[in-house]
Amino acid sequence: MTTFERAPLNYAELPFGYQKTDINVRYIWRNGSWDAGTETDSEFLPLPIAAPALHYGQALFEGLKVYTTKDDRALLFRAEQNARRMQHSAEMLSMQAPPEELFLEAVERVVRANRRFLPPYGEGATLYVRPLLLGSGAQIGVAPAEEYVFMVLVTPVGPYFKNGFSSTKLVIEDEIVRAMPGGIGTAKAGGNYAAGMRATVKAKKGGFGEALYLDSTKRFIDELGAGNFFGIREGKRYITPASPSILHSITNDSLQTLASDLGYIVEKRPVPVGELFDFVETAACGTAAVITPVESITYKGETITYLKDGQPGPHCTELYNALTALQTGDAPDSYGWTHEVNIN
Repeated sequence: MTTFERAPLNYAELPFGYQKTDINVRYIWRNGSWDAGTETDSEFLPLPIAAPALHYGQALFEGLKVYTTKDDRALLFRAEQNARRMQHSAEMLSMQAPPEELFLEAVERVVRANRRFLPPYGEGATLYVRPLLLGSGAQIGVAPAEEYVFMVLVTPVGPYFKNGFSSTKLVIEDEIVRAMPGGIGTAKAGGNYAAGMRATVKAKKGGFGEALYLDSTKRFIDELGAGNFFGIREGKRYITPASPSILHSITNDSLQTLASDLGYIVEKRPVPVGELFDFVETAACGTAAVITPVESITYKGETITYLKDGQPGPHCTELYNALTALQTGDAPDSYGWTHEVNIN
């Protein structure tokens, strides 16, 4: 059980948004090595005005959550995969990534320092962890930075979509291309999200929850602005796009494993736009959203409806329950995916 007093927040009503917590941690890479890191309560980051993060987009991030169990323990979920994805993103942007051990140390360090913001079990909230890597050494020439800042902050959050595990409506974006093969679509780079805001804003103005991107040929489904995509076909077939231009989703990867355990046939392959008519359920998935069932998808003025009453279908519900039970310690972890953070 916890030996500390929680911050006085209405955890059940938290939005998915930023709230100041007590501490963030920062590490500097210079002269070929990382320092021991510092803890600070400052919300501001000093950067040279010539930092490559500001001029040339050497900026990337990660997102993971800490889940509270019934007996008040704090669990990380596959955090080592986030560390490895940051290394991949850094390679794509010619940046210096923290080693896996340092990444995990930093995450645990900031969670312990902000333990009073861990939401109680059953409130529908989590402690969101945001690692950030920036090119910070001052220079004007176009070249990789000679100095980097790796920092980790946390904030308690509610569900990414306002109503939690409930459905949303998507529209297919057929004008804006999120990424091209051979580009940096597989990196969790800040610039990818900045470019994607056009499609998301456009979708929301049209009354949709998010945009669903096609690949560069406009023939196949890629992903959403806020997560990966999967669909369910008759015969318990879990189908998700294989593409050289989408972000590797740790949530989607986990769901594919769990779906196989639950008797689904898992297919990771190119998904033609026309196959949307063959799915009985579709969904978005990712760390922030977990699983968000899709009520309908609109493409060129035609709407495909999957959930007539808007309520999550049986397949998404089964997968959502299997994943969240594992993340919160309610189900045995036979894969060793969860890791307890000592917060007492």
